[in-house]
Amino acid sequence: MRQVECVVELLREVLGPDLLAAYLYGSAVSAGLRPHSDVDVFAVTGAPTTPDQRAHLVGGLMNLSGAGAAHGPDRPVELTVVQLADVRPWRFPPVREFQYGEWLRDAYERGETPRPEADEDLALLVTMVRQRGVTLLGPSATELLDPVPESDVRRATVAGIPALLEELETDTRNVVLTLARVWATLATGEILSKDAAADWALARLPEENRAVLAHARAVYLGEAEESWERLRTRIRRDAEALVTETERVAQNPPPTRHG
Repeated sequence: MRQVECVVELLREVLGPDLLAAYLYGSAVSAGLRPHSDVDVFAVTGAPTTPDQRAHLVGGLMNLSGAGAAHGPDRPVELTVVQLADVRPWRFPPVREFQYGEWLRDAYERGETPRPEADEDLALLVTMVRQRGVTLLGPSATELLDPVPESDVRRATVAGIPALLEELETDTRNVVLTLARVWATLATGEILSKDAAADWALARLPEENRAVLAHARAVYLGEAEESWERLRTRIRRDAEALVTETERVAQNPPPTRHG
């Protein structure tokens, strides 16, 4: 995939010999890329990144990612970079060196540059990379990265809910699908693709709370246009139903899975 190759080349150029590994994960390697899927790349470096390196990564990715890509619209790229010493041995919450995503483009265009910061969500990303990540460079993820305790995956999963709800009106599709995945992750211990998590949740939601999630799934799969006007009055109610189910599972977790 040309876009992935360009991201890896950018990482090589910016991080040089400090770049230890890069992995493709997410929809591209699980359920297959959907019309609205990001290209998710996870990179591991052996040293802290400098402000100049992070600025160079931002500039390069803005030329490669999304509607603003230099050679015409392309898939959004989500790149996460960690320093190995921050995730091995594993501790919670870990520190993220760098992250790029199209939701941050406005801030980058204003001249902001991401800085290293604690990121609970890395518990989920490292788990996904270890479970299904495809190695683009370096050793396998299971060889390089420590496993994340299930308790930390659960903590990270729940911690992200308030921030998600703040974006419900502006990013309805992604928020609702992610809430379904949060519920499914807590209940099953598996991090499912967004459409698989939606299928799982739709089979368990009360019928009166399915419409918004069903539409989000259809939009994600390219089966419907992204219009929410018809469901506007139901969005908050259906999202809160997902949160209620999630909180119920969080308060009464299933037995710990082994293996």
